[in-house]
Amino acid sequence: MAARQPPNFSWVDPQKLAGLACPSLPGHYQFLLDNGIQHLVCLCQALPQNYNSCPALEVHRIGIVDFTPPSPDQIRRFLSIVAEANSKGQGVGVHCMHGHGRTGTMLACYLVKEKKISADQAIAQIRKMRPGSIETRDQEKAVQEFQEESQPTV
Repeated sequence: MAARQPPNFSWVDPQKLAGLACPSLPGHYQFLLDNGIQHLVCLCQALPQNYNSCPALEVHRIGIVDFTPPSPDQIRRFLSIVAEANSKGQGVGVHCMHGHGRTGTMLACYLVKEKKISADQAIAQIRKMRPGSIETRDQEKAVQEFQEESQPTV
């Protein structure tokens, strides 16, 4: 099967974490594997088409309703999957339908945690890297609340 870059694919932290739109072709999954991504986090209510075409790719589902923010528990679960995979030298891809709202929100939370930057800086950085990301005020608020929870002021 020929590898084919999934729509809206980009690395946010090279070899560690990438965002993308919903993959659908077997070649999309092969592309992920060929680029060091062994874990795919699906933020949609249902798993993507052909997700089982590459058994070496481990798929994790954290179902979030479109245009809504992830809960604090969902953010923690996502970051735990990334941390565990990265500790083994494995990359992670995360997607929702178009790779903007839910995906952008999770990517911004990752930057807050890993790069120790503010929510506003993380949101700006993700929007620059991945235009159209973090679509609603509630999604912005989820990143801000995550920052307040994870970076307590002294």
